[in-house]
Amino acid sequence: MSGSGRKNARTRTRSSADASKDDDGDDLSLRQPKPGFRPRRDRGRNQSSLRIFNVDLKVMLGLSVLAFFVILFVIYNLIKPAEEVQRPRVVTPFPAPKIMDLPQFQGEHKESLYWGTYRPHVYLGIRARTPRSLVAGLMWLGVKDGRYFMRHVCQDSDELSKYGWTHHNGRDFGRQLLIDQDMTLETSFFKSKEAGSGYGGDWAVRVDVQNEKSGDGEPWRSGHLFFYVADEDGHSLSLGGDSLDIHESSLLASGSRMDVGRWQLHLKSLDDMEVHYSGFRTPHIHNLSDLVQESLVEQARKYNRLQLPDRSDNSANILVFQISAKFPFKIDIAFVSGTGLDSSRVEERISSLTGTSLTSKLKEKQREFDAKFEKNFNMSSKLQIDSESAVAGKAAIGNMLGGIGYFYGQSKIAIPRDSNLGSHENYIYYWPAELYTAVPSRPFFPRGFLWDEGFHQLLIWRWDIHISLDIIGHWLDLMNIDGWIPREQILGAEALSKIPEEFVPQHPTDGNPPTLFMALHDLVDGVKKNKFTSTESIEISSFLEQAFVRLEAWFQWFNTTQSGKETGSYYWHGRDSKTTRELNPKTLSSGLDDYPRASHPTADERHVDLRCWMLLAADCMHSVAQLLKKENGSGKEYGTTAKMLTDFEVLNQMHYDEAYGAYFDFGYHTEKVRLSWKEMKVEHGYPTRELVREVLGNPELRLVPHIGYVSLFPLMRRIIPSESWILQKQLDLISNRSILWTDFGLRSLSKTSSLYMKRNTEHDAPYWRGPIWMNMNYMILSALHHYSKEDGPYRERAKTIYDDLRTNLIRNVVRNYNRTGFLWEQYDQKNGKGKGQRVFTGWTSLVLLIMAEAYGEI
Repeated sequence: MSGSGRKNARTRTRSSADASKDDDGDDLSLRQPKPGFRPRRDRGRNQSSLRIFNVDLKVMLGLSVLAFFVILFVIYNLIKPAEEVQRPRVVTPFPAPKIMDLPQFQGEHKESLYWGTYRPHVYLGIRARTPRSLVAGLMWLGVKDGRYFMRHVCQDSDELSKYGWTHHNGRDFGRQLLIDQDMTLETSFFKSKEAGSGYGGDWAVRVDVQNEKSGDGEPWRSGHLFFYVADEDGHSLSLGGDSLDIHESSLLASGSRMDVGRWQLHLKSLDDMEVHYSGFRTPHIHNLSDLVQESLVEQARKYNRLQLPDRSDNSANILVFQISAKFPFKIDIAFVSGTGLDSSRVEERISSLTGTSLTSKLKEKQREFDAKFEKNFNMSSKLQIDSESAVAGKAAIGNMLGGIGYFYGQSKIAIPRDSNLGSHENYIYYWPAELYTAVPSRPFFPRGFLWDEGFHQLLIWRWDIHISLDIIGHWLDLMNIDGWIPREQILGAEALSKIPEEFVPQHPTDGNPPTLFMALHDLVDGVKKNKFTSTESIEISSFLEQAFVRLEAWFQWFNTTQSGKETGSYYWHGRDSKTTRELNPKTLSSGLDDYPRASHPTADERHVDLRCWMLLAADCMHSVAQLLKKENGSGKEYGTTAKMLTDFEVLNQMHYDEAYGAYFDFGYHTEKVRLSWKEMKVEHGYPTRELVREVLGNPELRLVPHIGYVSLFPLMRRIIPSESWILQKQLDLISNRSILWTDFGLRSLSKTSSLYMKRNTEHDAPYWRGPIWMNMNYMILSALHHYSKEDGPYRERAKTIYDDLRTNLIRNVVRNYNRTGFLWEQYDQKNGKGKGQRVFTGWTSLVLLIMAEAYGEI
C-alpha cells in the first residue's frame, strides 16, 4: 500500500500509535467507582503630490474613472503575475477546469452526499463534505482488568475483538458491530431528506448496547456512552437545558450554520438513564478524548463519581453528552436541520428518526443492501459461494464504503535543500484542497493513498458509479502543473495527529503505480459494451472529456520523469543509493517497498512492473481517446505507445531470463550483500552496535534474479501470447510449491530467492518478501481467467490453476474473517493466518470481486 510505501507507512504508524495513545487518551486508568476507588493519576505607503488643475466636474470624473481602471490594469497585469511567477511549480495547480466543477457533481448529487460517516479514523464519526463542518461522534468507556479505558479513535491497542461495518451503502445507511471485552455495541446510521429540512437533510444514529454479564451477577454495572457535536467553524452551540432530562425534553443541543440553517440534536430512549455534559471552546477536535478524559478524572478526584461536571466554557463550540445506563440499553440520536420554520413539522421528523419508525427504516435499508449486493455481484449465480463467504463479502463492500472519508487541508511537499525557493524549511505547502476518498485501514492508514485507490475503485464503481467518479475526480483535481499527484494525502489536523512529523512531506520526484487507470479502463469498456444506463454513460463520457487533459498530463509525467535510458524502459525514482542500513534499498514509490530490486540503485535500472503499469496507462488513454473520438493527434500516439510496450520481442530482450524462465528487473546488482553487526562510537561510556550493510562483491549490470510478483507483471498485463512456450513457463512458476504456490494464495517472493523472508534492516521485518497480498493475487487471477478462455495449448492448465488459486484465496480469507472478525493486510504463506494490520478493508476487499469473478479490463 501506501503513497509512501506500505512498509514506511506501517513504521510511521507504529510510532504514531504510541504518540496518539496519549493524545487520544485510550487509557483512562480509572478503577470502577466503588469503595476504595482511586483515580490514577502596514506596509508603508509612498505618497506623491499632484498638481491640481482647474477643470470642470465632468472632466474630473472622467479622469478619476480612467485612473481607477489604469490602477486595476496594473494590479491585475503586473502585481498578480509577479506573485504567480514566485509560486513554485510544484505547488501550482494544474491549469484546467476542475473535474469536480462538472454539473453532474452539483445539485442533487452533491447534496445527497453532504452528510456521511466521513471520519473513518474514529469508531463512529459523522461530518459533512465541507472544509469546516459540524461534526459528531461517539466515545465510550470500555472495561478491562477492572479499569476504564476511553474508546474513540480506532487503534489496535484498544484490543476490540471485532469492529467494522457489516453493511454500508455509501450514502444513507450503515450498520456496524463493535465488541469490546464483554460489551457489544451495534451502531446504525440513517439519513433522510424531508420537506423543510436544511441542506443535506437529517440523520440519525442508533446505539444498541448489550453486555454478556448484565444478567449474571452484576446488575450494578452500567455503560457510559459519550456522544458529541462540534463546530469546526467555531460557532457557539446552545445546550438544550442546564439540567438534561430526556423524559422531559429530548433536546440536547442546537445551533445555526450557513449551510444547514438552524439545527437541533435530540436524544430518545425508552430506558432509564442519566445524561451529563461538558462544553469546550477549542479550535480543533483531534484531542477531544483528552479533554473528556481530563474532565472525568477531575470529577473522580473531587467527588468520587464518574460523570461529566454539567458545565461549559463560554461560547463552547463542542458539547459532549455522557449517557449512562444499566445494561442493556438503546439510544437514538436525531439531527434535524432547517428547524426555524415549522416546529410541529420538526417534531414529526424527530419521531420519524427515532423509535419504531427508525427500526422499520433500518430494516428496509438492510433489505435493500442485501438485494443490491446479490444483484451487483451476481451472487445468485455463484453456486460455490456459501453463506459464510457471502457474509465476508458483505463486510468487504460495507467496510470499503463505510471507510470513505472527507479530508481538507494542505499537503507538505519536500524540497531539495539547495533549491532557490527561499524557504528556511525543507518543505513547502500545497494549495488547500479537499479529498473524498476510501481509506485502506481505519486504525492504521485512515487517509488517502494513491495507488491503493485504484484498487478500491474496482470495487466501488460496481456498487455506485457516481460515488466512484466523485472519488476519482477529487484525486485528479489534486494534480499540479507538472502532472504530479502527491501519493499520500495527509490533510487536516486530525489526519496529521496520527503521523510523526518526519514522515509527512511528499516528494515530487516520486510516483506511485497509476492504478486509477484500471478503474477508468473498466468504465470505458463498460460504456462500449452498454453495461451502464444511457444517463450513466453520458456522465462517464462527460467526466472523461473534462478529465482527459489531466490524464494526459499524468501520463506524460510518468513517461518523462520515470523513463529509463533505453526507449521503452522505466524505473522507479526515489531509491536511496547511499544507504548503509538497508540490505536492499527500498523502492517505496513502486508500492512494493522492500521487494528485491538491483542492489545498487542507478539510472541504468529497468523495472518490469513500471513498464507494465505504463502499458496499462497507454492502453487506457488510447481507449479513452477512441471513446471521445480523439483518435488523431495524442490519441493516436497512445495507441502507438501501447503497441510498442506490448512488443513481445523487445520485452524479452529487456527483461526475460531463459535460464529461470522468468521476467526480472535490470540494474547494477550483486547477490553478495549482507547485514552485519558493527560496533559504533561509544555513547555515555557504553559502545553501541548497529546492523550495517556489507557489500562483498562488485555489482554488475545484469538481470536481478528474484522471482516474485514483479516477475509476473507481463502475465498480469496479458502481453505473453497465449500460444507462447513462455506462458507455460509462467504457469510452472505459479504452480510450483517451491517457488510461489501455497494453499492460501501466491506468495510475494519465491522461496528460492536469497532475500526470501529476510529482514531489510534491524527494525524492518520482511514485508513483500514472502507474505500473500490480495491485490497482486487478484491481478494474477484476472490474467489466468483471461488465458483460460483464449485458444492455445495452455488453456486448460490455466483454467485448472485459476480454479485452484481462486478457491484457496476465498477459503483462506473467509476462514480468517470468521475466526478473527477482520480482513487482514496480508496473509502468512506458511499457515494462511492474517498478518500485518487487521481491519484492513482496502484492497483485501477484492476478495469479493474474486468471489464474483469480476475482473474487467485490468
